[in-house]
Amino acid sequence: MRKIGMLLGCSAMILASCGGGTGETKAPAEKKIQLQSGPEEVAKSADIPAVAELVIEGNDQMKFNTKRMKVYEGQKVKLTLKNVGELPVESMGHNWVLLKKGTDKNAFAEACIGAKETGYIALDQQDKVIANTKTIGGGEEVTIEFDAPAKGSYNFICSFPGHVGMMSGKLVVQ
Repeated sequence: MRKIGMLLGCSAMILASCGGGTGETKAPAEKKIQLQSGPEEVAKSADIPAVAELVIEGNDQMKFNTKRMKVYEGQKVKLTLKNVGELPVESMGHNWVLLKKGTDKNAFAEACIGAKETGYIALDQQDKVIANTKTIGGGEEVTIEFDAPAKGSYNFICSFPGHVGMMSGKLVVQ
């Protein structure tokens, strides 16, 4: 009987030292995990660059190489549009237009069809634009800078006639 008692006593000590006790021993571990998540969030905020450098490409197949871009509210945005196609601006020009919330991208593009002189942004539609590039042809690129708007999701398009159907996406501001 003594051997069984000693065996049970040793087993109890082994289990207790391995964390096999009650849920009370796990509580500090949970608190420790919660404490670790706070500094990680602070580190993420500290890691946000002052300038978001974005590059987007348009091609001769009327496509952007991305449909979604992310920045942070108030962040300086440096956006480069590259036309990686070969066709000239007159036949396959591209621009990048960031629209204000609530702007119907298709109605905007339709209103801009005849605005060649102003880069396919009609004068009566300029109040619906946050930022835009000029229209460029194959092999060209253009860079603009602007401040990211308030948090939310914003449409971006190419307003060259007929392109909005295939050349649009979202700028997500966090």
